[in-house]
Amino acid sequence: MASSSASYWLTASLAFILTLQLLVLRESQAQLSSTFYDSSCPNVSSIVLDQVQQAQKSDTRILASLTRLFFHDCFVNGCDGSILLDNSSTIVTEKDAVPNNNSARGFDVVDNIKAAVENSCSGIVSCADILALAAEVSVNLSGGPKWSVLLGRRDGTTANITAANNLPGPRDNLTTLQQKFNDVGLNDTDLVALSGGHTFGRAQCRSFSNRLYNFSDNSTADPSLNSTYLTTLQNNCPQGGNGSTLNNLDLTTPDTFDNKYYTNLQTKEGLLQSDQELYGTGASTASIVDQFAANQTVFFENFIAAMINMGNISPLTGSNGEIRSDCKKVNGASARYMIRMAVKDLSSAKA
Repeated sequence: MASSSASYWLTASLAFILTLQLLVLRESQAQLSSTFYDSSCPNVSSIVLDQVQQAQKSDTRILASLTRLFFHDCFVNGCDGSILLDNSSTIVTEKDAVPNNNSARGFDVVDNIKAAVENSCSGIVSCADILALAAEVSVNLSGGPKWSVLLGRRDGTTANITAANNLPGPRDNLTTLQQKFNDVGLNDTDLVALSGGHTFGRAQCRSFSNRLYNFSDNSTADPSLNSTYLTTLQNNCPQGGNGSTLNNLDLTTPDTFDNKYYTNLQTKEGLLQSDQELYGTGASTASIVDQFAANQTVFFENFIAAMINMGNISPLTGSNGEIRSDCKKVNGASARYMIRMAVKDLSSAKA
């Protein structure tokens, strides 16, 4: 009996240990890592850098645009590359959502990066991870910080235009912004730091025209807007004019990633309503703006943390999702088979 009992407990203990090992393995596979492609596609970062630098030569706006794509991707279904999907028989593209239509750009550059990566290591790197890498490269090339991007995301097979239509918008008030960020697990510091991405890039007149004319019954313009800056914007965006005319998000250093965005807010020179809301009267985020305006290093450190936090929003990992061969569409059955074979061959080579 004693021997039988000992055998039972030994078997049970081994089973428990095995279960724990499987859980640990599963958990480790679900974690993103800065070394995820070190063996399978070691040149991916340099490939992304090269392609973004090439695009930058002919498009000064592309660095801000690529950074924005990552933001708009992660806030919808998590960071799964859903913003890149075109319309199909099963997909209603997020590109047609109001915040993205005729606004989100850089898709052709993402396609070029994907093609170059596929040429080097086919079926390995997800489009979602390409967006994450392109955002980091774009910030750094603009004078901003550099960080180790966490990787290992897989691509989604669905899009969500309803959620895309509810992205944080240029006319949102602070309460709405805080709620939208909180809904995806981001706090006020993340909100203010990520809004600092408006330290470069452009916005169309239609995004802020509500601040320029007929603001209320008692005022012809938004009282939170600097009067001199108001005149400049009214000249750029006359009533009844072209709503697609571009304006610098940061009037001080429009193509440089720095902390001038925050000093602009302090002088009521935030272009979008959602920008100036961060420093409005009684705003709970005003002290964070002051910190970032006073110390660029503090802003950079918090921006990195916020980008990592945002990049961790519901990533698909392990066997979830897929590695798209074309960022614009989900894989067909034959493509999925080829990718599985490529991964199997890679695993065999490692062994």
